[in-house]
Amino acid sequence: MTYLLALDQGTSSSRSIVFDADGNALAQSQLELAQIYPQPGWVEHDPQEIWRTQLATARDALAKAGITARQVHAIGITNQRETTVVWNRTTGLPIHHAIVWQDRRAEPTCVELRERGLAATIQAKTGLLVDAYFSGTKLKWLLDHIPGARQQAENGELAFGTIDSWLIWRLTGGAVHATDVSNASRTMLFNVHTNQWDAELLRALDVPADMMPTVKPSSALYGEVTADLLGHAIAIGGVAGDQQSALFGQACFKAGMVKNTYGTGCFMLMHTGQTFQASHNGLITTSAAQATLQTEFAIEGSVFVGGAVVQWLRDGLHAIQGSGEVQALAQSVPDSGGVIVVPAFTGLGAPYWKPDARGTITGLTRGSTVAHIARAALESIAYQSAALLQAMCRDAIDAGGASPTELRVDGGACINDLLMQFQADLLGIPVVRPVVTETTALGAAYLAGLATGVYRSTDELSSLWRSERRFLPTLDTQRATELMERWEHAVRQTVL
Repeated sequence: MTYLLALDQGTSSSRSIVFDADGNALAQSQLELAQIYPQPGWVEHDPQEIWRTQLATARDALAKAGITARQVHAIGITNQRETTVVWNRTTGLPIHHAIVWQDRRAEPTCVELRERGLAATIQAKTGLLVDAYFSGTKLKWLLDHIPGARQQAENGELAFGTIDSWLIWRLTGGAVHATDVSNASRTMLFNVHTNQWDAELLRALDVPADMMPTVKPSSALYGEVTADLLGHAIAIGGVAGDQQSALFGQACFKAGMVKNTYGTGCFMLMHTGQTFQASHNGLITTSAAQATLQTEFAIEGSVFVGGAVVQWLRDGLHAIQGSGEVQALAQSVPDSGGVIVVPAFTGLGAPYWKPDARGTITGLTRGSTVAHIARAALESIAYQSAALLQAMCRDAIDAGGASPTELRVDGGACINDLLMQFQADLLGIPVVRPVVTETTALGAAYLAGLATGVYRSTDELSSLWRSERRFLPTLDTQRATELMERWEHAVRQTVL
């Protein structure tokens, strides 16, 4: 049999999954990752822990599958995007903790960029809005605040990378410093039209060009894992940021196809083909995972707090002891009783972009219970995702396209039937859950297989995608509209 190994380095954990050529997950291993909060609004990871846990899960997944590295055809890497690492090229040691995508410390730099009138230029070149979410301002913060970092960078001693680059460096024993177009497109330093680092943007953020990794297509030969790590050298054939990887794993290869990943946050992407489509509705344009040198794009919206609201119910309110209990608690009441939870714990992402928003619970009465709050918290994931798709539909229509006819879903929270049904009711279109919901890792495996000859084309990959369940809308359009209006009213109350 042909085996592919996907390394899935996420925000809360490192995972490795062994797939066969038909896209079936045969074995997986997962280790949690410590979250570091130095002060409010700051989130960090230890890059060394990321490396240790990722390597450990790769070894464990192979052992669980009962295979050796010799039997693995290729490795694909997918990763939490925007999270920023800088390390010394000689020692291989990071100069600081990784700054995580959720981190807001670079907001002052964003204010400065807007005041300098660079927002329009940045959006035109990168497809991104100026926000601390993206890697470039995080990188600037490290260079400005870590003693000696800027001088070392100017001397060519430091390397920058998102998590994929860090893992590639470690896996190849420091031989390869590279990234793919999808991760590069999240830095605010990459011109998505030319697929090159942009000299003007590097100057704007005072980043030395020598720090930047080589950029390749998402499906390409990146190098080989050194034999001592897994027992045999293996080709690295696929690399993509987690959301673009999920879009690929969901076989959304054509313009108008949409997927939503329900993870720590929620991330919705609509493929727009080879058309760079600027959003006029609070979304961003990003590079899709690319199997060739031909540019491909997607419109994206990001919800900062998706499944993390369930963790808040568990760890903050102590309403549940385990995340798996939330559906039963939410279903113990027929509806939320008018309660709406807006989980703006770290501000609101797309399509609102309100960094100063803070979480609210509205509609409370004496009859409200913890079950109503739990149901409202769960429903907040669907409300935020519905707002994203509505914005995408407006963009698609503005560009002369058509609204999506279905939403493909994946990620940990998509197994929650109550949430998926409510999502379909709000949207008025089918919500489709695939047989393999680990589509982020699957996309990385597919990209690696495509680069190394396991698959002939994306058409072959489309034939492997299979639906497990379709959730059809049951709510009338007027009622769905009323619910969304109540949600939008609650959102307006999150900013004082």
